[in-house]
Amino acid sequence: MGTAPTQFPSGITASFHAKFDNRTELSSSSFPSTLNLTKLSIHASSKGLVNRIGSLPDIDDLFWEKVPTPILDVVESPIHLKSLSIKELKLLADEIRSELSSTMSKTQKSFKASLAVVELTVALHYVFHAPVDKILWDAGEQTYAHKILTGRRFLMPTLRQKNGLSGYTSRAESEYDPFGAGHGCNSISAGLGMAVARDIKGKRERVVTVINNTTTMAGQVYEAMSNAGYLDSNLVVILNDSRHSLHPKIEEGPKTSINALSSTLSRIQSSKSFRKFREAAKDVTKKIGKGMHELAAKVDEYARGMMGPPGSTLFEELGLYYIGPVDGHNTEDLICVLQEVASLDSMGPVLVHVITEENQGSGADQKRGTVEQQQEGLSLNGIYAFSNGDSCQTYSDCLVTALIMEAEKDKDIVVVHAGMEMDPSLKLFREQFSDRFFDVGMAEQHAVTFSAGLACGGLKPFCIIPSAFLQRAYDQVVHDVDRQSIPVRFVITSAGLVGSDGPLQCGAFDITFMSCLPNMIVMAASDEDKLMNMVTTAAQIDDRPVCFRYPRGALVMRDYPIRGGNALEIGTGKVLVEGKDVALLGYGAMVQNCLKAQALLSKLGISVTVADARFCKPLDIKLLRQLCSNHDILITVEEGSVGGFGSHVAQFIALDGQLDGRLKWRPIVLPDNYIEHASPGEQLVLAGLTGHHITATALSLLGRTREALLLMC
Repeated sequence: MGTAPTQFPSGITASFHAKFDNRTELSSSSFPSTLNLTKLSIHASSKGLVNRIGSLPDIDDLFWEKVPTPILDVVESPIHLKSLSIKELKLLADEIRSELSSTMSKTQKSFKASLAVVELTVALHYVFHAPVDKILWDAGEQTYAHKILTGRRFLMPTLRQKNGLSGYTSRAESEYDPFGAGHGCNSISAGLGMAVARDIKGKRERVVTVINNTTTMAGQVYEAMSNAGYLDSNLVVILNDSRHSLHPKIEEGPKTSINALSSTLSRIQSSKSFRKFREAAKDVTKKIGKGMHELAAKVDEYARGMMGPPGSTLFEELGLYYIGPVDGHNTEDLICVLQEVASLDSMGPVLVHVITEENQGSGADQKRGTVEQQQEGLSLNGIYAFSNGDSCQTYSDCLVTALIMEAEKDKDIVVVHAGMEMDPSLKLFREQFSDRFFDVGMAEQHAVTFSAGLACGGLKPFCIIPSAFLQRAYDQVVHDVDRQSIPVRFVITSAGLVGSDGPLQCGAFDITFMSCLPNMIVMAASDEDKLMNMVTTAAQIDDRPVCFRYPRGALVMRDYPIRGGNALEIGTGKVLVEGKDVALLGYGAMVQNCLKAQALLSKLGISVTVADARFCKPLDIKLLRQLCSNHDILITVEEGSVGGFGSHVAQFIALDGQLDGRLKWRPIVLPDNYIEHASPGEQLVLAGLTGHHITATALSLLGRTREALLLMC
């Protein structure tokens, strides 16, 4: 007798499943070293994805021992979801969650945000017709299930690796990503633009945007909602509420509960008949006139506010029709509500409030985010420092230690933090000085002006913002701080390259945009010692704004002893190594790579001076003249874009006549392109900022081109 045929859930054909049926017997020898996307039926419909991802992971890495996923194995694109039953969709969600846990646990990347939205992602792709319908996401961490369902499943092991998948949505990666996820809060603005463009062109596709709790703390979200309400274009906004509260601080707001009543009300709110009845009632009150329409609108809003959770009427005030709350893990409810919303031709902007559990799935992910940031960050001397007794582990640890020391001496010192996530080390300061610590979330513009107000009130604010996020508050930096010469102390974290976070969180531009401000003092720490000193220096400046930057990652010294900082003389650098042939002037973290280059060059018989500039503005004019007069070659090195430290040096030495004689000057900066996600070491190589690159530049200027080429081979 023959073997009984394998039974599959309805809607799935055996022919689809056959090519995956014997996957456990496959080995890497069965496939070419670079997998063929077509043979694996990965329909990513990508724009350059195959070309950008040079090679896929080994087949043995793709089919590790894991829970069987028979439904997911035949879902090669969202179109395959359409034939599945509700029961099969629920099983599919479980399989995706299992897939994420097994795949992402190997990459040591945080994925709990994606675990929370698995059912929501399945429902979105079941109801809507991507890529014709546009689905936009605010946060990249929520999109891993979306990537799996849109043909990128077998590339997930390459996530955030060099030449691998982006950790965010990317227009260059897939046509299912209509807009790149930035630092959050951009999806409604972009989605509204797409909706208006659709209306003008007479098209009918749906536009859906997904935001989360963190997003709701950013002002752009409410600007976009207000404009959406005014324009009244069809737009669906999904609020993924994993905190069970519309209050930005979960500990301060009441929890939103999900029960049978709220589920029923959400279905009624979203139903076509209810919406038509509501619109008809509006028309009647308009005809009656005499203020009846406005009164009825207020009654309607008040009544629906009573049905919704606290804060829901805010969205109604902005012009969005509120539906919710909806259980984000109830596939049937999600599909029912989304189908009703999708079926309305003239609904205007709608907000669907979805409640999810962020810790749904693997508990091991809880600690992974912190470990990832600490271990993945740039280690300037090639090693990582781990906590040992009283020693610091990361630059952020060192910063907090210095801030605590200063705060203990000066009761006027306060800390303001803005950004997507707070560094764990800052919690130590918050615990010791709870009334002097303010975390405003993704409200960078507010953080800057709030800090200015604190300074005007006689306090000494340290405003801590990652470099890439400070870009969003630049207008406030210019007008609310620098133009008025208000002493706000900007601590710029995650400066320079940031590894797997790629160009999205790369701190490439802060040297340039901060150093061009007339009143700003601009510094950069080359090691933990200088960071401690710069905290002390900033605390003592009370007549103008000041900023200093430091990189993400581990300290230069393995066991850094905790000690207080010493104030630096403003506008002074320091010579670290004396030489006579070549001068290397490093700024910030790149001083360490200048020292590496000095060690390489000394082995070749070349005498090198290494100096730590410490200040970009004001420049150490005396040090610059000394380096120019005592050397034939000057090389400036910085981990920032063109227009930064090197440009300030060039401006001075050109006006000072230093370039009129024998001096050869070369700047080494980040290249004029975005450096994609990779390991920190790989990014440094791509950027041309390693000790070997600096050495090769010096050799080339000395006429030893052959040695320079051999060094880079």
